[in-house]
Amino acid sequence: MSEHRDRTRLIEQLLGERILVLDGAMGTMIQRLQLDEAAYRGAQFASHPHDLRGNYDLLNLTQPHVVKTIHEQYLSAGADIIETNTFNANAVSLADYGLQSSAYDINLASARIARLAVGEAEAVDPSRPRFVAGSIGPTNKTASISPDVHNPGYRSVSFDQLVAAYEVQVQGLVDGGVDVLLVETAFDTLNAKAALFAIDRFCEQRGRRVAVMVSMTIADASGRTLSGQTPEAFWISVSHAPLLSIGINCALGPAQLRTHLEDLSSLVPVYVSCHPNAGLPNAFGDYDQTPEEMSRILGEYAANGWLNIVGGCCGTTPDHIRAIAQAVRRFKPRIPAVPEPHTRLSGLEPLTIRPDTNFVNVGERTNVAGSPKFAGLILNGKYEEALAVARQQVEGGAQLIDVNMDEAMLDSEAAMTRFLNLVSSEPDIARVPVMIDSSKWSVIEAGLKCLQGKGVVNSISLKEGEEEFRRRARLLKRYGAALIVMAFDEAGQAVTTDRRVAISTRAYRILREEVGIPPEDIIFDPNVLTVGTGIEEHNDYAVSFLEAASRLKQAFPLCKVSGGVSNVSFAFRGNNTVREAMHAAFLYHAIRAGMDMGIVNAGQLAVYEEIPGDLLALVEDVLLNRRPDATERLTRYAESVKQQARMKGDEKAWRAGNVEERLAHSLVKGITDYIEADVEEARVKYGRPLSVIEGPLMAGMNVVGDLFGSGKMFLPQVVKSARVMKKAVACLLPFLRTPDPAGGF
Repeated sequence: MSEHRDRTRLIEQLLGERILVLDGAMGTMIQRLQLDEAAYRGAQFASHPHDLRGNYDLLNLTQPHVVKTIHEQYLSAGADIIETNTFNANAVSLADYGLQSSAYDINLASARIARLAVGEAEAVDPSRPRFVAGSIGPTNKTASISPDVHNPGYRSVSFDQLVAAYEVQVQGLVDGGVDVLLVETAFDTLNAKAALFAIDRFCEQRGRRVAVMVSMTIADASGRTLSGQTPEAFWISVSHAPLLSIGINCALGPAQLRTHLEDLSSLVPVYVSCHPNAGLPNAFGDYDQTPEEMSRILGEYAANGWLNIVGGCCGTTPDHIRAIAQAVRRFKPRIPAVPEPHTRLSGLEPLTIRPDTNFVNVGERTNVAGSPKFAGLILNGKYEEALAVARQQVEGGAQLIDVNMDEAMLDSEAAMTRFLNLVSSEPDIARVPVMIDSSKWSVIEAGLKCLQGKGVVNSISLKEGEEEFRRRARLLKRYGAALIVMAFDEAGQAVTTDRRVAISTRAYRILREEVGIPPEDIIFDPNVLTVGTGIEEHNDYAVSFLEAASRLKQAFPLCKVSGGVSNVSFAFRGNNTVREAMHAAFLYHAIRAGMDMGIVNAGQLAVYEEIPGDLLALVEDVLLNRRPDATERLTRYAESVKQQARMKGDEKAWRAGNVEERLAHSLVKGITDYIEADVEEARVKYGRPLSVIEGPLMAGMNVVGDLFGSGKMFLPQVVKSARVMKKAVACLLPFLRTPDPAGGF
């Protein structure tokens, strides 16, 4: 164990001094040998019932000298790190050959072969340390994509199956003496997360740490993995693991990786690796890029300061590695980035919550406990229609979606799994992170096993004591999720400011000092509780939340504060006019107090500035507990309100204004019903369509911008405003394309 720690420190020391060279393609070199079936079988597998030719990993057992010779060639070419011949040596991939039971033996043998080759090279030149990286490929199955186009929710492999397979592989590699584990060619981040989960669990059981490298592969010119993630989203998804390096390999050849490698290099606080293919494959599947061409491009990347580890993948040979080693030798290694400690989440795309982020809206309608419509769809097995609810949330401005399947009539674990698998097949939904919301730990785990991105768990608490809290927190760290901590402990739910802060502070200490959760992954929920109930003890609930949020943000500035906004107005269910005003007013004050994010129904959210003055005063009297009869006064108002009549009256009032006022109102309120008629009236009035855009339309959008900047409008409302603007411009486009007689547009 001590020797392994020394080797880890040595490789880290060298990475700070120079660019280290990784070897090239084991498969390419084996293909050149054109070994026959008998060679693959050897004596050990002579009677095996399956054909074995092409199973390169098996050669560790049947032709170890072949594998060792290839290692020696790469070491002679200048490789500092050689990979074990174990890219597919996992039970999932080996099952194609009926060899899943041989996984441990293959990995053990391969690590020992590489260890022997490295030992001999170091004996020849003791001044130059060499290292063995245990190659862990992605398997031949994907946990995030269905292989059946007719059943997008189906998976041919589960997260648990991947973890089990990877644990056996890791055990064999570590027992064989590797210095580092390399999770490479990750085309599906959920597969990579399963490998990291297995490594972390293995290390905990063994009581030792093994250095880990991770490398993704880009599927096409879009710059995404096969499962749809961007490089930044991939990094966020695996950043929970204690990584030595992250990088890009295989893919499209070095030239096509330029932008993505540069971006990754500027983002990450760990070392960066790159070992691409020798260009794009030709019509025969061969790789034509010469050592000179490849080394020139990678040498440029080294000169730009983007690299710490460099090598080759498919099509590369010892000649390529020799040229690459020569090309990068004179350049200094990349200095890891020092990113700001922001909360970073991911779906297919990244979500970074910065101090200047206005407010992060979590869509609440994919929650069976809060949406009767969604619950009905799930209970009746109408998952495709349920997906439409999620899509509407994202299109409406939700930056995360909250998914809850806690319903007595449901198999909640199965429902969560099925729905999230379907979500992952819809890029327009899956681009945003997911908040897994459940009071059942088994449901939370079922959801985490479906997320390739970095999501949020809602929630854990001290309700069941510190031991269970620690256990769950450690698992959430292993899964790679941010977490919401409820202000709830063994004595019950916190309702006073001091209790909310005390419980949250106690949880923070455990999470930081004992579990090692980064502060930016901790989200406090000090409990948004219902006001206006008529019970005197409830009158101070909203004020207490605001005070607790403010104190927590001052004490723990890197953490976030969240809450379920609709809870505050439950006493007025059925009266959307009052509820919408309460939500907008509560958010206005909560954001100023330090609330960063919240679960909100974008459809039940008024514009703070647009709330009628009398209603706003009544609502804020209740929320801020400004007078003893506040609830009674708001209740009387609610009972007197005839929502439909009020809406019609409002409509008549704003429609009576001039065209500029009407356009501004439509933009602020997100109303498209009259936009065509109003835009046409403005076009006739102004004469030039461009004047309409530069005049009343931009004036309306400036109002939207001012309201958003001051916290009186929120992202879902701004998205609706943008749609109105888009429709208005579309009405003017035919006229913009036609010059007017005066020579303008």
